[in-house]
Parts: sequence; structure tokens; C-alpha cells
Amino acid sequence: MRNKKANLYSAIRFATLAAAAAPASVLAGGFSLNEQSASAMGVANAGTAANPENATTVFFNPAGMSQLSGTNMSFGAAVLDIDAELKEGTGSAVRDDGRPVTGGNGGDIADPAALPNFYMTHEVNSWLDVGFGLHAPYGLAADYEDDFKGRFFADETELTAIAFSPSIAVNDGNGLSLGAGINIIYAEGKLTKFQDYSGTEARFGLPPGTLDDGYADVEGDDVALTFAFGMLWELSERTQFGISAQTGAELDLDGEAEIRDFPQGSLGAGGLTFSQSTVTEKATVPLEIPESITFGARHRITDTVTLLAGATWAKWSRFEALDIVSREDNGPVSSRTGPGLGDDRLIAHVSENWKDTWQANVGAIWQATPEWAFKAGYAWDESPVNDDFRTARIPSGDRDWLTLGAQYADARSGWTVDVAAGVLLFDDQDVDERNYDVNDEPMPGAARYQGTYELDAWSAGVQVSKSF
Repeated sequence: MRNKKANLYSAIRFATLAAAAAPASVLAGGFSLNEQSASAMGVANAGTAANPENATTVFFNPAGMSQLSGTNMSFGAAVLDIDAELKEGTGSAVRDDGRPVTGGNGGDIADPAALPNFYMTHEVNSWLDVGFGLHAPYGLAADYEDDFKGRFFADETELTAIAFSPSIAVNDGNGLSLGAGINIIYAEGKLTKFQDYSGTEARFGLPPGTLDDGYADVEGDDVALTFAFGMLWELSERTQFGISAQTGAELDLDGEAEIRDFPQGSLGAGGLTFSQSTVTEKATVPLEIPESITFGARHRITDTVTLLAGATWAKWSRFEALDIVSREDNGPVSSRTGPGLGDDRLIAHVSENWKDTWQANVGAIWQATPEWAFKAGYAWDESPVNDDFRTARIPSGDRDWLTLGAQYADARSGWTVDVAAGVLLFDDQDVDERNYDVNDEPMPGAARYQGTYELDAWSAGVQVSKSF
């Protein structure tokens, strides 16, 4: 009992450190992250709703805890590296007054990111299990070089989310299990871009270049709750099915918008003159988290070969726009920009109009020896990005995910180690971005950014699990 308490204390301490150290993650399909478990990564997350190998089932299907005996702990990390870069020979932009924007291709906009996770379950009695997880369910990071041609549309984009997920499962003793959980999500975000004032110059008859370019920096954070539900049905010793679902929510990232070199006009004896200064305004960025439903199946065709399959539907159509909304009445920025966007509260608006998506997965596990198992998987991951409104901030598209994994389990000690790696394959993606109002009508002015992006990626993960 003393060793068990020591292990539990160490596990909780690791979980706290993992949450504190979790970094921003990188460009993905939408901003959901698939890299939650190396054991699941080995089969490209196939059948995760029906295959509770270890404590990571807290994330994939809380009902799966009912098939784990005693106390179980899993912890690990994944590395995701996406190479997203403007294709050579493409990329052009014009200012609001029609003048071309000079600059470079922005470089590789996504750095490698490490995604830690920790999960734990405990069998209370024959019909009740409890557990929790600490993980990064959502994330996004993109950062262009300062001389990027499309800098008036995007510079830095960052979303970091950490979730704490207490869960519970019950079973009837005859193969049917039900589970539920709460995801307490803390998120913080940052949006920056350069500001083009050539339209202001043209409107007031100022010579081009009279006003310096500005820079907008918006940061905020929030806490939101989503709820998870799951069912697991053991049809026979060889076959079982699972389903899990998660509710949606809205994060309101409250913070402040700071705009440097913001032009302000004054009318004096000498006529209209402009000065530029830094202004700030309390703001919020609403960000929608989608509902999702995952189906899974597991079938053991022989004593050594198991097949897995699954599919996930997500309601990404919740995300209609990336808005920066003022929290002040008659704020210094919103009072000048909001009416033109079609909403007096807005500091900025980007039309997104995302669509609902499907992900489909298949995988296989070969138990080569009692200790060693080898895995392979494939997933087709549909992007929610609308082709007509693809932006420089999220220039992604559909992707294919190919993975391999290996697992070593020591039955006597209860320790298991999983390693997995995969590649993500994308087609080139075209961006043709303009400024739109809230009705998706083009704003006055010539501002536009066009380019073709090349994307490819790899991921790898390691996971250590222990059964007490």
C-alpha cells in the first residue's frame, strides 16, 4: 500500500508539471490534435472508442475504463512537426490602395511542438471505475517572418489549450459499459498582423507612404467546459463496438487589443492632420469548439491479429468567423472600424465559414510474442477549411495519416512502453484572401493576398503505462 501511495503521489506531481509545461501546438486539421496517445497513434487512432488498451481511454471513450483492472497510469509525449511554406514562385499581395506589397515568402511558419499527456484510472469495485486525464486537446501555432508578403493578413497565430478531464464508468457485468466525463479546458490565444493604412491615405488625399504601417497584437484567455459520454458493448470475446461523443462550447478569449501607430485625425486651422500612436482596447475573441461523435470497432480475427476501424464526425461549421469583439462602448478602434464591418462591436473580422468534417481510420495489431506487439494504421482526415475562404493563418487542407508502432509489455511488472511514428501527407493548398464584412461581402479597397502552400508533416510519440 505504501508503494502504491508513493506511485500515486508521483503520478499527480507529473500531471501537474505536464500541464504547466505544455507548449502551443501547431497547424492541424482545424485546431483539434490527434496526438493524444502513442498506443493509439500506432494504429492512426483506429477503433479507439472500442479498444481500451490503457488509461488513455479516459480521452477516447471513458466507458473503456470498465475493462481495466486495478489502478492504471499512462503518461507520455508526442512531437508534431509540420512544414508549411509558401510555394516557390507563388505569392503576391496588394495594399488597400492597389499598390503591390513587397517582401518574402514568410519562411516555414510552423515550428516543432511537444504535446505531453497523463491519464489515470482506478477500479473502485466490480461495477464502478473512475479516472482523469491531463492533455492538450486543441492547439494552433503559425508565425511568419516580418517581411512576409501577406503580413497585412497574418503574422503570428497561437492557441494553447490544456484540459483536465475527470471521468466515471459503470458496467452491468455482462459486457455493456457506460461512461461520462467533464473536460475543463483552459485556453489562451494570440493574434498579430501588420496594419495597412494606405486606404486611409487614399480616402483623405494623403500621398502614399505618409502614414507608417501599424501593428496589431491581440491576446486573451478563458476557461470552458465540455462533456464527454461513451458506451462500450462487448459482443463476444473477439468483437466489441464503442461510441463516444463530446459536446461543443464557446471560448471567449478575453484580453486586450493593442495597435501601434494607429492613425488619428484632427481638424485644425491648418486643415486635417494625422498623428499616430499606440492605442489599446479591451477585447474578446470568441472561438467555437465543435461537437463530435466517434464510432469504433475491434475484432480479433486470430489469437495474434486484431483489426480496428473507426470514424469521427465533428461539427466544425460552428466556426463561422474569427472576430475580435470590443468590450468597450465607443472604443478607440471599434468606433472607427466596426461600422464598416457591419457590426459596431467589431475591431476586426475574418470570414471562415468552416464545414463539418469526417475522419476515417483503419488499423491492425500483430501480437508477435507475449511481450511484443507491432501496429500499423491509416487515417483520412478531412479539413474543415472552406476552399473559398482559406486564409494565411490556417492554410490547411485534407490530409492522409500513415503510422507504425511497437509495444513492449512486461506482464510480471505491469509496465508497458509504446512508441509510434507517422507521416501526414497534404496536397498543395491555394489561398486567395480578401477582407470581408460580416455578410461575407468584399470590403471596399483592393487589399488581397494570393499564394500556394506546400505542406507535409511527421509525428512521433512515446508512452509509458503501468498497471498496479
